[in-house]
Amino acid sequence: MPKSKFESVDPDNPTGHGGALYHIGLKKGDVGRIALMPGDPGRVPLIANHFKNAEKLAVNREYTSYGGYVGDEYVIAISTGIGSPSTGIAIEELARLGVTTMIRVGTCGAIQKEIRPGAAIIADAAVRLEGTSKQYIMTEYPAAANPETVIALKKSASKLGKNFEVGITASTDSFYGGQKRPGFNGYFPNNTKNLVEDLQKARVLCFEMEASALFTIGRIYGINTGAVLAVVDNMVKKEFRLHAGIEDAIDIAIGAIKDL
Repeated sequence: MPKSKFESVDPDNPTGHGGALYHIGLKKGDVGRIALMPGDPGRVPLIANHFKNAEKLAVNREYTSYGGYVGDEYVIAISTGIGSPSTGIAIEELARLGVTTMIRVGTCGAIQKEIRPGAAIIADAAVRLEGTSKQYIMTEYPAAANPETVIALKKSASKLGKNFEVGITASTDSFYGGQKRPGFNGYFPNNTKNLVEDLQKARVLCFEMEASALFTIGRIYGINTGAVLAVVDNMVKKEFRLHAGIEDAIDIAIGAIKDL
């Protein structure tokens, strides 16, 4: 009887070609202890431009990865795709390979009027408006970044003279309705009518879609987590600047590695 063309794998810990983990396509020797994690695969080579001896490691689905050195530290940059479900998969598989520090290098929309496009936000906590972290633990469990990682990001931003704020982000599952943007044909659910105003009063700084899953799952697993977010949008003033602040956010993350 001919062999099946399909490989047999452990359904609880699936691997793909050559033993690489099923989704991210990486093996143990591909990673170090630190991963920088943008959402956008296109941002990975921008981060890798700051690495010494950078090389592309894998491309699979939304997960593009590069490895290289920051000083003497081997680091990888890997995209997570949009949203917390794919971020959660990246966290799980990177943790299995031995990564112990994960820093989101992302973008966000500010909801405080004084935070303009081009600034950076270092998130020290997140409002859990996404569903992935709720699959792990009750909603009362906090989504908090690792204090040492936050301090390293702040120190880096200050040393580089960057324009930045430190505070709370809100992570949603929807870029449109979940962040009080009208849906197709102007659809607008009643339950989001006061969302921005309520979060503003609570001193939440911005919206994005991944940090709360990273902080929550990371805390459960004992992973050091942080996030630096480029402000591309001020949702109050209706200002959107494509790619604004992204290089500054990358610079801050790279600088922080030296203290981690």
